[in-house]
Amino acid sequence: MTLDAVLDRIDSDLDAALERLFTLLRIPSISTDPAYNDACQSAADWLVADLASLGVEAEARPTPGHPMVVGHVGEGAPHLLFYGHYDVQPVDPLELWDRDPFDPAIEDSAHGKLIRGRGTADDKGQLMTFVEACRAWKAVHGTWPCKITFLFEGEEESGSPSLVPFLEANKDELSAPDLALICDTSMFNRETPAITTMLRGLLGEEVIITGADRDLHSGYYGGAAINPIRVLSRIIASLHDDTGRITVPGFYDGVHETPEAIKNQWKTLGFEARDFLGAVGLSELAGEEGRTALEQVWARPTCEVNGITGGYTGDGFKTVLPAQASAKISFRLVGEQDPFAIRESFRKMVTDMLPPDCSVEFKDHGAGPASVMSTENPAFEAARSALSDEWPNEAAFLGGGGSIPIAGHFKEILGLDSMLIGFGLDDDALHAPNEKYDLASFHKGARSWARVLAAVTR
Repeated sequence: MTLDAVLDRIDSDLDAALERLFTLLRIPSISTDPAYNDACQSAADWLVADLASLGVEAEARPTPGHPMVVGHVGEGAPHLLFYGHYDVQPVDPLELWDRDPFDPAIEDSAHGKLIRGRGTADDKGQLMTFVEACRAWKAVHGTWPCKITFLFEGEEESGSPSLVPFLEANKDELSAPDLALICDTSMFNRETPAITTMLRGLLGEEVIITGADRDLHSGYYGGAAINPIRVLSRIIASLHDDTGRITVPGFYDGVHETPEAIKNQWKTLGFEARDFLGAVGLSELAGEEGRTALEQVWARPTCEVNGITGGYTGDGFKTVLPAQASAKISFRLVGEQDPFAIRESFRKMVTDMLPPDCSVEFKDHGAGPASVMSTENPAFEAARSALSDEWPNEAAFLGGGGSIPIAGHFKEILGLDSMLIGFGLDDDALHAPNEKYDLASFHKGARSWARVLAAVTR
């Protein structure tokens, strides 16, 4: 069959595909450091040339920051938009690397061969799995499986400051596809591929409680003067009830139960909460009662205190009543929760709890809703089946505990649902020294994308 011919082509072309990847990996496209602006431009230009070699009409579009690579090719349905990013994290501390971060190499490991170097897993290796699948398809068929738009960003690792304005300015061009494909995710484990179908949103708040107009001596004022740390502690303690539920009024508006079919898939993954927590020296689930660990980290909202300051925290001891106390609090959001409504409700709750002699200041640290992809779209089940044919274990629809803003931007600005398929692993050392990408992730990742393309274009 023609798919077998494409898979055979990927296998036979693996050495050349690795050399192409290594060429891209050698470009130090660190987006956060202006010293590497030329390297970011070089990476964009390399991708444009590589896509052009396949017959893609591609160009590096200027932005106030680093270029966006945009390419269009093919015809027919569905029209797919593939997203990846070519920028990478800084390499500091350099002395902790076992080799030059931008001199990639194949190494042996306990799990087989791996590719070592900055950007291998995040995201150049992932990005190139899709390009290599397309290359093999074109070589075998002489045509493309459908219409494809490529969008490669150069600022993902520096907060994507140009992305939203670029999407808005090019909305007419980029909103035409039927579905977005995003490769910046991972598998459940080495043998179990995954499609991430839910990503939690994020709301960040900083609360600063002020009491007296200066720090006070606790011997003179203790007992008579309000202590902002005590006020802040009471507020923080009130954010959860005894069952782990969050008490901010209206917080659970828009939170839906996870479908039983999805929860049943999760039960087959062999995930053990005791192993998950035991790896970090813990033993008991601390979230909402009656929820499994995977529900708590993938499908339920959270409220966490990320830092507290106030009073004297240096060496020794100082008997002081601080004038101020502050906390940074983050909310992970799911379903249709409205981060702006939650911010307003949270701030009112805090303000209502203030005693007469205290005031409060709030600082906004960002807000974004959750992204939930509808698995009722037949392409999702087709892709899950295709992935299952490539890997030892059946693919599953997973949740993501963190946030990938691009999926939300595609939905809000372009009206596109996203399918998140990646082949990274938990031990890839993303953003850390000695980043790696398993050779199997790269090779079977390309084969997987070929299978997915065949499945969704039938």
